[in-house]
Amino acid sequence: MEHSLGSCLDSWRSAPSREIVGIGESANIGRWAIWVHLEEALVMANVRDVLKECVQLIDRYRGLSRRIGEQNTKATLIEPVISVLGWDVQDPEEVYREYRRRPTDNPVDYALLLRRTPRLFVEAKGFGENLNEPKWANQTISYAAVAGVEWVLLTDGASWRVYNTHAPVPVDQKLFRSVAIDEDLDGAMELLSLLSKTNMRDNRIDELWKDFYVDRQVRHALEELFNGDEPARGLVNLVHKHVQNLARPEIRASLMRARATFNFPAAGPIIYDSHHVIQLPKPSADPRRPPGSKPRRISEDEKQVSVPDLLTSGRLRAGDVLDAHYRGHRHTAEVQADGKIRFAGSSYSSLSSAGGAVKEAVLGPDTPRSVKSTDGWGFWWATDVINGDHVILREIRHRLAQQSHRAGDRY
Repeated sequence: MEHSLGSCLDSWRSAPSREIVGIGESANIGRWAIWVHLEEALVMANVRDVLKECVQLIDRYRGLSRRIGEQNTKATLIEPVISVLGWDVQDPEEVYREYRRRPTDNPVDYALLLRRTPRLFVEAKGFGENLNEPKWANQTISYAAVAGVEWVLLTDGASWRVYNTHAPVPVDQKLFRSVAIDEDLDGAMELLSLLSKTNMRDNRIDELWKDFYVDRQVRHALEELFNGDEPARGLVNLVHKHVQNLARPEIRASLMRARATFNFPAAGPIIYDSHHVIQLPKPSADPRRPPGSKPRRISEDEKQVSVPDLLTSGRLRAGDVLDAHYRGHRHTAEVQADGKIRFAGSSYSSLSSAGGAVKEAVLGPDTPRSVKSTDGWGFWWATDVINGDHVILREIRHRLAQQSHRAGDRY
């Protein structure tokens, strides 16, 4: 008789410890560790499969002559995601459609409930609707704040935006994170996993928000210190302590010329069970795109571009250094003359496999394949030799595709 991996895991997890005879407590711990990795792999694989199906539908819907509307968007792009995150869409005590706090209120498309209490509101729009329209987020955020619901998700099935309604900031600053599943599959998996039933029950998103909220204020303060018209006297004095051979007027003039940028790597979503903690990679955001802006679709021309094409075009050179920030640390690789990527002494045939090697080096050899899977073009950064700026490789690929299109070539 065949058994699904899920049913096997359920039976193994529920089996009493006495079935492991004469091995001891360390074996029980090892048994749980193996189960955790297997269950994580199963959950993440299921999420990835559903999101891949959504991406295929998104590509097809974009080619239709008319929009599919809100109800079809809910049925084909939104409810499958809610379901795979562990919410029972068939149980109105867990997923309540057209939720009203009072009979006279305008309904919210979905309320996700724990112990019959709303924890997350989901406002759905038809695929292709302009989510940048302020009224969509403002209405739901305002209603959620009155209802005591901290988290709001706004989506058209392709773009997913998470807001904190309780944040003591203006509405336009309540956006926590935003991702387009057809642009960044890894980032979508990691952001949406924060909204799983397990993670919402354990308040993991609240923990990450606190760091995000503090980091944003600190970043703003640092940018004012370093990028203002007149550097603060305290900053000038602090620098002078470290370079006493320079006069304060020289330091002041130098600081006025300086333009500093600050990066605060975000911690990733956390999945807990009763014995272990597993931290997934941080969302791979594209810093070129401001929060809330409409994501750019990858063209067919771009999909045909390879690393050897970048070398041939002169935008990359053999020996150039690629870098990526993962789990709070910078990792580097080297572009080889044949287009392969060298990382930690080994050569990899693609950007994605090199990115997966970074994750394995950080997380260990037992890292599930679903976690190692990486969009290499969105993972690595490099200096565009022609433009002279340091950007994500996806942007360099886009530039070459546009250049080739204008020249009538196709890579």
